[in-house]
Amino acid sequence: MTPETNDLITGETQSSELIEPLPFPFNQRTFCHYELVEKSIDQARVLIVDNLLRDEGDLSEVARADWRKNTSVQLKRERQIAALALQNIVANVERLVKQPETRIVHVTALAESVREFQPHAIVLSGTLRDFDYYKPEILENFAGFIRQTTAPVLGICGGHQLIGLSFGAGVITLDSREQREQRDNRITEYQYRLVRITDPSDPIFAGIDNPQSSPWQDYTREGRILRVWQNHGLQLDRLPEGFTLLATSYLCKNQMMVKRSDGQLIYSVQFHLEKSFEDWNKSRTRWEHPNESRDGRILFENFLRLALDRGK
Repeated sequence: MTPETNDLITGETQSSELIEPLPFPFNQRTFCHYELVEKSIDQARVLIVDNLLRDEGDLSEVARADWRKNTSVQLKRERQIAALALQNIVANVERLVKQPETRIVHVTALAESVREFQPHAIVLSGTLRDFDYYKPEILENFAGFIRQTTAPVLGICGGHQLIGLSFGAGVITLDSREQREQRDNRITEYQYRLVRITDPSDPIFAGIDNPQSSPWQDYTREGRILRVWQNHGLQLDRLPEGFTLLATSYLCKNQMMVKRSDGQLIYSVQFHLEKSFEDWNKSRTRWEHPNESRDGRILFENFLRLALDRGK
């Protein structure tokens, strides 16, 4: 029996040269921890905003000119995407809250719905089309609302861009072109990507530095990295005044931001943190990781807690 064989049997190692280090640095683990997702929030009333185009009355002259005879087909696709996106957001709320109350409203009816529903939190969906396809009044009315609301808001992807646009930023392609200059074949961020946290002190990242009780992965605690789902070809051209940058990436500098002034709490993310439970439902066996976008789920839960805390 060779010394190396004996080591394998006894579990002892004579030389560190016998162990090849793993290429991924964080804790040298080859596995992810399994975790149960338990509902720890008692109640929450959440208004979910459909930001996609609804009918011909929502279209700008630019959209009408571009689409022409294809208008009905394009609007049908908007409604199909909207149904999927909104259901993902509803699923997050229902998976995280014991007694959830949700309502879906189109962006054109946002202000009156907030007055009637009195939500603890507002969640803005993503979008599909460029913003110059929207009737200008829609953008103007949203800007008037978001600049003065004191209800906690979470904007996702296109909702993130819509918030930035309302506070003076521009929306451009990932290679810094105007939207109208390149409608097709854009550079995109798609599938799971890594973004780096720039301000880990923000409460949206609660528990990130606690290795004993934190649900975050090792790469997040040690490298300030989030693994999140991306699907976009546009970005904000700058950080709007009054906002703090929370996360960034090499293709899109503004991945996450927050406004905590003028009595407002507005979080927005370029990535799709709401994809969490879509992944969960797709797992087919107990051996698959049940929730790839777990980082997004934790951010969503932390946002709901922060929103509820403001109402106490």
